[in-house]
Amino acid sequence: MRIFFTGGGTGGHLYPALAIARAAVKLDGSVRPYFIGAQRGIEREILPKSEFEHVLLDLHPLYRSRPWENWKTARGFLRAWREIDRIARQERPAALVGTGGYAAGAALAWAAMKRVPIGIQEQNSFPGLTVRYFSAFAREVWLGFPEASGLLRLRSTGSAVDTGNPIAPPPDPRPVREAARLSWNLPHDDGAVLLVTGGSQGSRALNDAMAEWIRAGIPGSLSVIWATGRANFDAYRDFESPRVRVRAYLDPMANAYAAADLALTRAGAMTTAELSAWGIPMVLVPLPTAAADHQTANAVALQAAGAAIHLPQSQLGVQSLRETIEPLVLNRSRFRELAAGALKRARPDAAAQIAKRLLDMAASG
Repeated sequence: MRIFFTGGGTGGHLYPALAIARAAVKLDGSVRPYFIGAQRGIEREILPKSEFEHVLLDLHPLYRSRPWENWKTARGFLRAWREIDRIARQERPAALVGTGGYAAGAALAWAAMKRVPIGIQEQNSFPGLTVRYFSAFAREVWLGFPEASGLLRLRSTGSAVDTGNPIAPPPDPRPVREAARLSWNLPHDDGAVLLVTGGSQGSRALNDAMAEWIRAGIPGSLSVIWATGRANFDAYRDFESPRVRVRAYLDPMANAYAAADLALTRAGAMTTAELSAWGIPMVLVPLPTAAADHQTANAVALQAAGAAIHLPQSQLGVQSLRETIEPLVLNRSRFRELAAGALKRARPDAAAQIAKRLLDMAASG
């Protein structure tokens, strides 16, 4: 059974599709995922290394600030439509899964016109343009944040399903935190470990604030695992110390999650889903330039749910870090409240749940 998967441009759209595809194959060995992505997105690096068949097409986003360039978007859409049609004639897909981003638009439009059952997975609390438009054609929309349902054009009230975001769940049993700390050569018997990460590319704002705080003096009971991003690593590597571990990139992330007590991070949907699954309290600094400011919407939603503290980038600095993080290290009751709130938002089995619903949808035709 062939199922089309489309979505990309960024890892936040591509990795959920990969997680769902792998979960579907695990549930039913006859499933053959086929990925449709963009030549200019992250999928050009990831999909060739994956186990899945795929095609990369000349797809473009809408050029809002340079509208005269949208002829590229229209041309790419038409060429992609013809190529998708050609692939589908070899074997018609039983369903199509869209995970958002400009890379998904042409395939979603094709599936809607050809009456192929559509499932959409939306990662954020504020849905992107592609998902908002095509949700009207989807049999089901699987939500990473339940708050997103009110912003979608749903074909029925029951088509939005709060599944959470598809992630690699924490191992069972969980690693022992003391052993995880020792694997980082950090003290295992006192204080707290703060995980600092701005994602795979890193965050200059987070890095600069962290560097300034370390220079000014972090609490003696605080240890840090700090991922700077590959491009920024050389500028911050000298901050390595007995209580500070500086890395360009964390792979696998599970090693850092197992050792961490709390996290200072951006508010991307997949990062916050992973932190929730591990029950790690979050101090979220949303990327202010994210599309439609969706990271702020994520941070506000998680703060309202009692899972996180929202710290706007405009307020980020040594004083705000001290006022926000040091009380969590010292006030364990507040720390436990945030950890419990994070676990309430956790959906570690989201990929398997979505895959089961996808297979039921595909079987129904």
